[in-house]
Amino acid sequence: MDIINFPFFATAVIVLHATPGPDTAYVVGRTLAHGRVAGLISALGITAGCLVHTIASTLGFSALIAAVPAAFDAVRILGALYLAYQGARLILSKPSVSAEGGGLQATLSYRRLFTQAFVTNVLNPKVILFYLAFFPQFVDPEGVHKPAAYLVLGIYFAVTAGLWASGVVWFAGALGRKLKTSQTKALLLNRAVGALFVGLGAKLLA
Repeated sequence: MDIINFPFFATAVIVLHATPGPDTAYVVGRTLAHGRVAGLISALGITAGCLVHTIASTLGFSALIAAVPAAFDAVRILGALYLAYQGARLILSKPSVSAEGGGLQATLSYRRLFTQAFVTNVLNPKVILFYLAFFPQFVDPEGVHKPAAYLVLGIYFAVTAGLWASGVVWFAGALGRKLKTSQTKALLLNRAVGALFVGLGAKLLA
C-alpha cells in the first residue's frame, strides 16, 4: 500500500507516545481531577481527534491549513483559548468529596469529557504539523495508493495513542485516589490541574 519501512514507523510512534506531551498531560489532568473513568473517556476523545487529523491529512486539508498562516494561527489561538478556558473552570470549581471518602465526585458528563478531549486534540496545531512532517517519510512519493497509506498510518497512530493514554490513566488513577481524600486536597488538586491546562494553553499560544 505504498508504505515504506512500517516497522520503523510503528516503533517511532510508540516512542513518541511515551514522550510526555500535551495529550498525556491532558489525560493525566482529567484522571486526577475526575477519576479513571473520566480519564479513559478523555483518552477515547483524543483517539477520535487523531482520526480526524488522519482524515484531514489523507484528504489534504491539513496541508492547506498549514500553508495558510491565518488559518493555522486561528487554529492555534482557538486551541490555546480552549485549554485556558477549561483550566480556569477547574481553578474556580468547588469539588465535593463523597460521603465514603472515596474521592472527588465527577462534575462533568461523559459526553462533555469526550467532547472536550476531542476538541482539544483537533485544535492542537502541533498535531497537524506532526502529521505533515512525519508521515510523508513513510509513504512512497511515486506510489499510486498514497491516500490509503496515509489512512493506514494515521489509524495506527490514533489507536496506539488511545492505548497509551489508557495505560497512563490507570497509573494516574491510583495517584488521584490517594490525593482526593478531603475537601481541601480535592480543591488544591483541581486548582493544580487547572493551572496545568492554563499553562498548556499559554505554551500553545506562544
